[in-house]
This record gives sequence, C-alpha cells and structure tokens, in this order.
Amino acid sequence: MSTTILLADDHPLLLNGTKEFLEKKWFKVISTATDGNTAYHKIIDLKPDIAILDFDMPKLNGLEIALQLKRHQAHTKVIILTLHKQESILKEVGKSIHGYLTKDSALEELESCLEHINNNTNYIGENLKSNSLFNVKADANIVKLTPSELKILSYLNKNLNSNQIAEELFISKRTVEKHRSNIIKKLEIDTTNQNALFVWLKTHPNIFNT
Repeated sequence: MSTTILLADDHPLLLNGTKEFLEKKWFKVISTATDGNTAYHKIIDLKPDIAILDFDMPKLNGLEIALQLKRHQAHTKVIILTLHKQESILKEVGKSIHGYLTKDSALEELESCLEHINNNTNYIGENLKSNSLFNVKADANIVKLTPSELKILSYLNKNLNSNQIAEELFISKRTVEKHRSNIIKKLEIDTTNQNALFVWLKTHPNIFNT
C-alpha cells in the first residue's frame, strides 16, 4: 500500500515539481495546499501518512501546523522544508516533526527521508547536521534526545559525575541518573560495560561544538 502524502508550498512551481517527483517514485500525493490554514484542515480531513510542508507559508507556517497536529494527537508525520537552517525547527525533530530538509537539497534527499520516516526513524538533511548541538558525524540517534538529556550529555562529556551535574543544574542525583539511563537507551549503547556511555563519548569526540 502506497504511502499517502499531502504537499503544501506557496510556490506553485516548487509544489508541482515536488508532486511530479514523488509520483514518479510511486508515492501517492492525495492533495496539495498553498497556505498553512488549508494544509492543516486537509491533513485533519484526509489523514495522510505524511505531510511535507514548506516552513514559510501564509496564515500558518509549517512548524505551527506540526505543533497543532501534535496537540490534537494526529497521526500524520511531518517533514518540514525550508530555505535556511533554523534552530527552532531543528529542536522539534523527534517531537512535533519527523523530518527536516533544506530546499536546495530537498528532491535529492526526499526519497531517503521518506524511507526513514516509514521505518519510524527521524531524518535531518545533510546540510542541517552541523548545528549548535551536534555535528555532521554525530550518531543519528542523538536527535532522539530531549534538550535536558542533551544538557546532561554535554556535562558528562566534560567528565562531570552525577553528583557534580546535579549541583550544576540544581536537580537531584536521582534525576540525573534517570536522564543517563534514558540517554543510554536512546543511543542504543551496550550496557554490559559500566563505562559504556563515556566510551561512546570518546568515540564521538566532536559531538559538541566548543
């Protein structure tokens, strides 16, 4: 059964070009929209598997649509397209959106992005990975971490122990340990080695920009 897709972009040429590309790849584009408000209501009515949304649209932008869909517990997964990298969008990958691409490489990466999302994996375009939280060589699972978990990981990367991190963040040691446990699960780190998380950090030396 083909993946059903809704496309939204306020530039007709880009909209039609993306539609033609997807249909050649045997994806089923069930509807299109040229503004955010129309896109949102069509997603609610038609319940596509995936919505590919331009970020900068009239009435509602792509991220605002994604946040509303999350608030209403809609099952449609969202890919955001944009001209420029924006941290506010990047931070929503794994939360309200499942994929994020820049328009200069969208068609080249879009098929791969859709495959990842169909396999329940988030996708960030290659041009977007060198951001303030992680670099191009970062493990793909890093996008699963919450901002709090990323902060804990950054302190662990500075060789602080749980007690020291708890003091730095004014939280309990137990909370730090819970975050550590979640980080290990999300990064799929082998727990047979007691120092596995520190080993992982050593093998990803450039994960945090300094």
